[in-house]
Amino acid sequence: MQTLTRPIAAALTALALATPATAQDEAPDLSTVVATVNGDEINLGHMVAARENLPQQYQQLPDDVLFDALIDQLVQQTLLSQTQDELTGIAEMTLENERRLLGAAQAVEDVVNTAVTDDALQSLYDERYADAEGGTEFNASHILVESEEEAQEIIAEIEGGADFSELAEARSTGPSAASGGDLGWFGEGAMVEPFQQAVETLEPGTLAEAPVETQFGWHVIRLNETRTAEAPSLDDVRGELSEELRQSAVDTQVEELRDEAEIDRSGAESVAPSDLGAAAASLQAD
Repeated sequence: MQTLTRPIAAALTALALATPATAQDEAPDLSTVVATVNGDEINLGHMVAARENLPQQYQQLPDDVLFDALIDQLVQQTLLSQTQDELTGIAEMTLENERRLLGAAQAVEDVVNTAVTDDALQSLYDERYADAEGGTEFNASHILVESEEEAQEIIAEIEGGADFSELAEARSTGPSAASGGDLGWFGEGAMVEPFQQAVETLEPGTLAEAPVETQFGWHVIRLNETRTAEAPSLDDVRGELSEELRQSAVDTQVEELRDEAEIDRSGAESVAPSDLGAAAASLQAD
């Protein structure tokens, strides 16, 4: 159940955050009637809701371009809907699901607004990063060749005084050959395991005594230097921490509501999982 709950909660969070906020003292009256169709009113609120359901590229059009088009769309929908005395069963269920979804999105918005504050972000950042020691970062170079014998020959040449970078440019088959085998800076666990393990056993400025084999071939490895990684700034991880606060708050709210609710799923025992697909197929066939 948890694997389903988290994606749904995340989707509700996204839906809640997608609704733009407007200052209450500046907001026009959503109940303002813009048109009537056989007595059925279309108001500004209907237009706003219709605009929010447009594809993103259309939402970005100027208001004066959208205004008449939205009214025309809503007039057409109203005319067509007036030809139906009632909705089909599946349409009624769809409408009910939409109401539940929108209600859930509003609840998520309330939870998120309470949970994701500057103080909460700072507190989580301090807990996660402020006092944490940064990991080790490595700067290494390598020469990649196809055989262990060739790699051993290169190690012997380097130990005999040959220039590592020149050998890398001349003999390495890896993409770093053009830069003399330089791999730049990388963190713990960034490289494939045999390579990473070899790098972590070296002292800065030293060459691995033996070639290291990976799925790419045989490596002659030199560790150039190491450094302690700096913790990211709050701005660097603000989005990540905000999402973590959002998800945690929504998960907590759902669990609290679940604990307090009376949920009876016994009716599902009379329905086979295959009935779901069969019922959907019958609707498509109608």
